[in-house]
Order: sequence, then C-alpha cells, then structure tokens
Amino acid sequence: MDFRLSDDKVSQVFHRALSQSGLVTEEDTSVIFYDLSFMEERIKDLVALFPPTTLHAVAVKANPLVRVLKLIENLNIGLETASLPELYLAIKAGFSPKKIVFDSPVKTVADLEFAITQGVHINADSLRELEKIDDLIKQHLSSVTIGIRINPQVGTGRIDITSTAGEYSKFGVPITDNREKLIECFLEYEWLRGVHMHIGSQGCPVKMLLDGAKIMVEFINEANAVLRDKGLNRQIDIFDLGGGLPVSYHRDKAPVSMTEYRDKLIPILDNLDGEDFKFITEFGRYIHANTGWVASRVECVKREPNINTAMIHVGADLFLRECYRPDLWHHEIQVVDHNGKIKTGKDDHKYVLAGPLCFSGDMIARDIALPRVEEGDYILIHDAGAYTLSMWSRYNSRQIPKVVGYHDDGDTFDILRKREQPDDLWKFWS
Repeated sequence: MDFRLSDDKVSQVFHRALSQSGLVTEEDTSVIFYDLSFMEERIKDLVALFPPTTLHAVAVKANPLVRVLKLIENLNIGLETASLPELYLAIKAGFSPKKIVFDSPVKTVADLEFAITQGVHINADSLRELEKIDDLIKQHLSSVTIGIRINPQVGTGRIDITSTAGEYSKFGVPITDNREKLIECFLEYEWLRGVHMHIGSQGCPVKMLLDGAKIMVEFINEANAVLRDKGLNRQIDIFDLGGGLPVSYHRDKAPVSMTEYRDKLIPILDNLDGEDFKFITEFGRYIHANTGWVASRVECVKREPNINTAMIHVGADLFLRECYRPDLWHHEIQVVDHNGKIKTGKDDHKYVLAGPLCFSGDMIARDIALPRVEEGDYILIHDAGAYTLSMWSRYNSRQIPKVVGYHDDGDTFDILRKREQPDDLWKFWS
C-alpha cells in the first residue's frame, strides 16, 4: 500500500468536502481530516504480517479520539495506554481488558489496583513498581499478566527527545547494570511473565529496533534457562516489542515498510528458547500519522519586500513540535483555492505560515517557496494524524477544530468531533 496520501488525492477529497452542504462552514476556519479507509488498510496489513497470536495494541497517545478508538476496536485489535485516563478511554470505548496494555511510567498504587482489578496487561516501569504490584496481587488474588519494561540501551536516534533507549532513559530498567536483579525478579515473582521494550518514536533507525530485539531475546533466553535450572515450571512467554517504526513526512522519502521490518524481525524472534510466546506491538505513529491532514483558511497575507506572511488558523496549538523544533519536524504543505483546486507556480518571494497564537515562534513553516497565496485560500498540511490533536495546547484558549473522517477518497464523510464552542471552553476553565 502507499506510504502516504498523495497531494492530488488530498486536494480532491478537500474539494469534495467543500461541496458537501454544511460540512465545512464559515466558522470552520480549520478542519482536521482522517482517511479512515487508509487507516483500516494499515491495521489490516499489520495484522496479516505478524503471527495470529500477536496483540496489536495501538498507542492511544497518538490519537485518542473516541470515534477512532471505536473503529480500532471494530477491527478486533487492542490499545496501549500510557496514563490512567487513557486506560479509562480504552475501557469506555469497549475494549476487552485482554486487549489493553497499561504502560504509564508513573503509576500510583491506586492506578495499579484499578488496572489489576480490571484485568489488563501491565508493564511495570521499575523494580520498585514490581514490589507494589506484588502486594496488590496478594490482596486481590489476581491472575493478571505483568511485564517489566527493560531499557536495552542501544542508543538514541536522530531526535533525542523521542528516543527512549539511550545509556540513560527515564523509562524502564537499564539492562547493563541490572541484568542479575531482573532475573532475580523473575525467580521471585511467579506472576511476572513478560518483558517490554520501546526504543523510541520518529527518528530511530530500524537497526536500533532490531538491535533492541536481539538484546531482549538474549535476556529472555538467559532468564528462562535459569527458571528451568531452578526447576520452576514457568517461563517468560510475553514479549512486548513496543512500536517506533518510522514513517515518512516527505513526498519523496519512502520509509522502511512494515513488511521489511517484519522480515528482519522474525528471524530474531525465531531464536527465542521456549514455547507459546505471545507478542505485543504498540504502533501509534505508524498507524495514524499519514492518515490525517489539516485544512486551514488563509485569513490574510502580509507582504513585505523580501517575505510574505500568510496568517492561518492553526499553529503551535495543533503543531506543537513543528513550531518549537522546526529543525526536527517537517510537514508537506499545499496551497488550494477557495474551491479546493491546487494552486501552481511559485511566488517571487518565500512565505512564513504563521498561526494565531500570541508568541513569535508560532510558525508551522518558515521561508518556504509556495504559489501565490491569497486571502480565502486554504493551506493543506499533510501527515497530521498522530501527535497533533492529542497534543492540543490550551494556550490562548483556542477552540479545537472540527474533525472529519472519510472513506473511499471522500465518497462518504462523517463528523467525528464537532468544533468546540466558547461554552465548551468556559466549562473547561470553570
């Protein structure tokens, strides 16, 4: 399947959306779109590539929109949750506890007790957390499955702030100095059955993911050998591989495909010493990023001798990372007219695309070559399906835009979330 939505396809869908009565109204200065057919294809492709016993737990933090979560549930896969409210969303959306993973790095005893009584899979983030879990399991006599997050310490990728497996990380237990302690935990806690790793998100090369998997397989085999030597009739049989497969935010840069990743990963997993292993994945960006895009109306254009500034209705409220770290994050940009027709050519001067927030860094693109932009045109911002709406900023009390889902290249549209109204913000701040 295609690795991202083409410019032509996005503009055609937007043209169709504009022609739908009442779908994009005058107050909809920006609209977030999700290609739900594309998302479904990605999920079905992922499921087909891995062993049938694999639990694919899509990361809620990438896109927590309830209507999207329910669509995922209908596809018979699971969710990875990184906070108690995300866990609540997963349960409320109808997911079976057996298809929910709880990974929060900071869990209170009450959080753990709730997760244990619900019966979801828990990945502990520290050795101390295992002690808390042991006390709770003794109280509740639960058969819940538990894993421990291990940092394989394979290094950091291109983007330090999204890399989680460096020599130091705030996440998990570093393997180098804690190997024996970890094995002792598997000996002590008969309910501890799993290991969990997550190398990082965008910017981490696939080799790092594979190196991490190799280190974890070696550890699993070592720990299982010790369990056998001690005469214990149990083994580590859950391997949570995390997520982190990079996606492309560029028209001309195809990423490593999930098929390529699987083909390199399976031979590593085949070295596992034991039986009936259950694998878990936690892909979020891979599922969502390329499925979403944003249309924002141009309110005015400020023309200066050497630069044009197009003032639009989204900025660091929606594209937080892009505005704060433009050196690390990129989104392809299109300009279409008020009917959604692609504008061509190139203006004599470059553009800044500036958002509506009251700080100078609120710019989603700087010094970018574009066709001539006019008031009433729309800026289409690609690959905005992950870590955009979920990172919405309340600065300046901005209203979350309308969210629209569509199938089959715009044959059908569905409003997934209405545009926030001033009363919604009043309730939020009250």
